[in-house]
Amino acid sequence: MSIVIKGARPYGEGEPVDVLIEDGVIAAIGAVSVPEGAEVLDAKGQILLPGFVDLHTHLREPGREDTETVDTGSAAAALGGYTAVFAMANTDPVADNSLVTDHVWRRGQEVGLVDVHPVGAVTVGLKGEKLAELGTMAKGTAAVRVFSDDGVCVADPLLMRRALEYSTALDAVIAQHAEEPRLTVGAQAHEGEQASRLGYPGWPASAEESIVARDCLLALHANARLHVCHVSTAGTVDVLRWAKERGTKVSAEVTPHHLLLTDDRLETYDPVNKVNPPLRTGGDAEKLRAALAEGVVDCVATDHAPHAPQDKDTEWAAARPGMLGLQTALSVVVETMVKTGLLDWRGVARVMSERPAEVGNLAGHGRPIEAGEPANLTLVDPDAEWTVRGAELASIAANTPYEGMRLPGVVTATLLRGRITAREGKIC
Repeated sequence: MSIVIKGARPYGEGEPVDVLIEDGVIAAIGAVSVPEGAEVLDAKGQILLPGFVDLHTHLREPGREDTETVDTGSAAAALGGYTAVFAMANTDPVADNSLVTDHVWRRGQEVGLVDVHPVGAVTVGLKGEKLAELGTMAKGTAAVRVFSDDGVCVADPLLMRRALEYSTALDAVIAQHAEEPRLTVGAQAHEGEQASRLGYPGWPASAEESIVARDCLLALHANARLHVCHVSTAGTVDVLRWAKERGTKVSAEVTPHHLLLTDDRLETYDPVNKVNPPLRTGGDAEKLRAALAEGVVDCVATDHAPHAPQDKDTEWAAARPGMLGLQTALSVVVETMVKTGLLDWRGVARVMSERPAEVGNLAGHGRPIEAGEPANLTLVDPDAEWTVRGAELASIAANTPYEGMRLPGVVTATLLRGRITAREGKIC
């Protein structure tokens, strides 16, 4: 099977070139002849990037297929420019054994729109009491290499230390949801002026920062790989910089919503803005953007979290935390990082494809756009804009905080190993 992408600009650099794809691999770049029977994709000077990789997606299957499935989540991912996603373990049953992780892997292969890599739980049932079967999940069909109790913190320092030590033998990474639970009992919003004025119980920044500092020290002494999920505070950025300067094998992600949105959104008391960790201040968001550009924060991850109306459209305290993110991630990065000059398009490739693939041990993703490399690619119209409508997104749920917002940057095509999975806003 051959595809020719006509007139694309890899990384948004130079003059448009043609890209010949044969048998799922980039065969040639330049002025190429169109083979007989090849499909032609006219890029019209649009930007060609390596396919995006999301380290943090909630596909809700098994257990909550009323909010999302591997089918619908994969469709949202492909439409958002993703070629690989990591599905978090807080399903029902929990992905704390190879039966569940292998099932999620097989479902991803059946759907075939993106590579779905299951994340294994660190502890049995996400209860933080006993290590899960990390070795069995790593040796299973899914070959799990990322483990996380995301949604809850591995709060016990001894258990976290054991997980980090064990992970070194598996060439795996432990991804921590950094939240000291004793500091967030009853917390509903970032602890600060807004929460005090509006009557929300406060969620201190130190709840995140203290766990990140602790775990960086544990990882350093274990010579293990630690990944920090959804960094949200300026203080965490300082801790990460300190740890990296000392040689700690730590990586970190930031969500699109923590780059763009702030606790000013709490004025409306609309639960669509409720998320864990909570939206922080404008100063936090500014420092997160700078840290992402600098590389102190390694990558963007969506924390795509679909919720049913009965779990989200309720009073604030009862509402579940979380937001949709797969189809809006690129546009938010363009708005916050590209339009502001903090990142060029090669930088976008770094934070949305290359570094996430490295953290997740994905050999076939995040690769350079060069001959001989896998054709996992995303085509982007940088000049186009679109209006976000939750009801029109591919997810079953519609809980987007960007409802009605006009955002820049549109994914026009996504290719997984040379096969077009999404084109002009439609699944192929």
